Amino acid sequence: MYYKIDIKPKTDKTPPYFTGSMLRGAFGHALKRVTCINPSYRCEGCFATEKCLYYDFYEKQNIQHKYRFDIELNQKNFDFSLYLFAESCHALPYVLSSLEMALTQNGLGRERMTFEDLQMEVNGVTVYRDHGFSHQIDIVPCKIHVDGHTSDIKIKFLTPLRIKKGNKLKYDDITIEHILRSIYQRKQQIFENEEVYSLDYEPTYITSVKTFEYKPLYRKSDRQGKKMVMDGVIGEMAVLGLDRKSYELLKIGEIIGVGKQTVFGMGKIKVEEIDRK
Repeated sequence: MYYKIDIKPKTDKTPPYFTGSMLRGAFGHALKRVTCINPSYRCEGCFATEKCLYYDFYEKQNIQHKYRFDIELNQKNFDFSLYLFAESCHALPYVLSSLEMALTQNGLGRERMTFEDLQMEVNGVTVYRDHGFSHQIDIVPCKIHVDGHTSDIKIKFLTPLRIKKGNKLKYDDITIEHILRSIYQRKQQIFENEEVYSLDYEPTYITSVKTFEYKPLYRKSDRQGKKMVMDGVIGEMAVLGLDRKSYELLKIGEIIGVGKQTVFGMGKIKVEEIDRK
């Protein structure tokens, strides 16, 4: 199950080229204020880490975090989405409260930019407008279900894709198998709490053609006090004669993302049918 939270702030100001780091940072500060019950306000040695939403979202290491920001590069507005997956859906009220605090009170970036006019939707239902939440937020999570099958497709990589092999990032040598494996690993860890290392089937297709472009990208890490590399590849991959199971995995990838650093909005893909007429 999952929630998709759509946030639409109205402003005349232009966002930075990459908003993912700024949004995640602002959300994290607000989430800690909303959820932290430790008088010391420190995670190290805290008695509540096992049941702490902030710790799960920001401090827990070597896991697939069960949320992700959904952004675009070089946007003309501040619109963005936030996905919650699996048991993270139970934290919807805390997440909405944190987003409201981040955007209307704490602010974004160095300028601490806040928004007076803000709207939020959950799975297409408006839950916040005119400076307040709906009296009752009772929205059923969506289930991931893929209808149909298209064998000839084009995969658009809209934000940098970061896939590692042997602790090194792959660039020109990325294949459809690498992408499918990444989605499958994410899906199993997010929804089944199962760590897997390979696909449970053999993908079939006639041919694939890709046009990738290296995209350098950086984010500012307040914790480490330096810029962090977020480079990857963007572009397109055309695949002909793709089997049904692989198509379904790619459609799931549209929701959960692909590769590393999806919490920042990386690895966003869009699957489209190729018209061969």
